[in-house]
Amino acid sequence: MDIKERDDRYNAYLTSKMPKTKAFPSLFHAFWIGGLICCLGELIKDLLLLAFPDMSLNVASTFESVIIIVLASFLTGVGIYDRIGAYAGAGSIIPISGFSNSITSPALEFKREGLIFGLCAKMFIIAGPVIVTGVVASFVAGIIYIFI
Repeated sequence: MDIKERDDRYNAYLTSKMPKTKAFPSLFHAFWIGGLICCLGELIKDLLLLAFPDMSLNVASTFESVIIIVLASFLTGVGIYDRIGAYAGAGSIIPISGFSNSITSPALEFKREGLIFGLCAKMFIIAGPVIVTGVVASFVAGIIYIFI
């Protein structure tokens, strides 16, 4: 049996064993859960502006982001955000709460490896490349901005 035939048979086997996803329900769940998370953020910002009338919109937006991040980290810690993610897919990953989840989830595994090597090293396994890419891209954009 040649390599091409073996690969074709293996791909056919994988295709037969993969679960079939229904596009419309998955997209619908992602849309409404992602929208709900964003509406929750807007509600938090509006409540902050209502409770503190002297607060500027920028400060309220910053507090809103912090509250969403803390809430998502808490829900990840108690195991609820994983269930939301399984149901909503990208709808729970795209908002800032998904980034919070991607940092909190690996950090929870520190119990196996200790505080320093576990928490400090595991916390940025998934989010680390994203942070590094953002920092490097902003540095390059800054350098280009200086010379242009």
